[in-house]
Amino acid sequence: MKLALMCQNAGLYSHRRLVEAATARGHEIEVVNHLKCYINITSHRPSVHYQGRDLPRYDAVIPRIGASVTFYGTAVLRQFEMMGVYPANESVAISRSRDKLRSLQLLARKGIGLPVTVFAHKTSNAEEVIKMVGGAPVVIKLLEGTQGIGVILGETERAAESIIQAFGGVNTNILVQEFIKEAEGEDIRCLVVGEKVVASMKRKGREGEFRSNLHRGGSAEKIKITPAERSTAISAAKAMGLNVCGVDMLRSNHGPVVMEVNSSPGLEGVETATGVDVAGLIIEFIEKNAEPNKTKTKGKG
Repeated sequence: MKLALMCQNAGLYSHRRLVEAATARGHEIEVVNHLKCYINITSHRPSVHYQGRDLPRYDAVIPRIGASVTFYGTAVLRQFEMMGVYPANESVAISRSRDKLRSLQLLARKGIGLPVTVFAHKTSNAEEVIKMVGGAPVVIKLLEGTQGIGVILGETERAAESIIQAFGGVNTNILVQEFIKEAEGEDIRCLVVGEKVVASMKRKGREGEFRSNLHRGGSAEKIKITPAERSTAISAAKAMGLNVCGVDMLRSNHGPVVMEVNSSPGLEGVETATGVDVAGLIIEFIEKNAEPNKTKTKGKG
C-alpha cells in the first residue's frame, strides 16, 4: 500500500515507529507536514499540493495532528477524504475529540461514566459552580489545554473560587469537575485500535502531583484492566468515531470514569510499559480496512 503520515515532526518516537512498522510490512509511506500543504478546493478534481507537487491518491492516511493546529490539520485531512483516501481516523472524529466540551457531551449521551462536570464561561458565582460538582476539592480545566497544561486542582473552597474567578478575568471557558480522590493520582490509558483494547497502562503522577501525564514526569506500568474498563474504553472510542485512540480513565467508587479520548496518543509510554507493538497493530488495522471512499462519519458533524 501507499501510505501518508500526516505530522509536523517526523523525528518523534510515535512517528518513527509508524514509519518503521509500515516499512517492515512492505508498504511505502511518505511523511507529510500538513502545515506546509496547500489544498485546491474544486468539485471535480480536489488535490493537496506539497513541496512543489500534487500529492498522489494514497491508499490510506494516518493523521497525527497537533492539538494547536487542529483546524488546519483537519482541513487537510478532509481534502484527502474528498480524494477518496482512507483515513485511519476521520476528520469529524478528530474534531469531536479535540473539543473537550463536545466530547464529554457525546460520551454522556451514550451513558458512559464521567466525573460530575460543569461547563462555565465568565462567572461571578464561583461558589454555585463548586457546589454543583459536590464541593472542594475540584479540578478546573481550560478547554484548550493539553498534556496536563491548563489543569489546576482547587483543594479548598476558597482556592477553587479564586482560580475560577481568575480564569473569568481573562474571559475564557472552563470545565469544573469533581476530584476523584480514590484514584490517588493514578489513571489508566487504554489504547484502542479497531474496537479492541490492544494495550493498557497505569500512569501515576510524580510525588505531590495529581496529574498523571508522562509529559509532566509521571510513571507508567502495564496493567490488567477489568471487563467494565475494557467496555468503557471501546464505547468511548465508538462515541467519538475514532478507530485509533487513547482513552484515559480513573477508577472511581462508582466504576470507571472517562477523562479524555485522545485521537493522537503517544506510543512511547505504552509500548515501553507493555511491550506491545502498537504501531504494528495500527498498520495491520489499516491493511484490513483501507478502502477508497470508506468513512463512517460522512455527513455527520
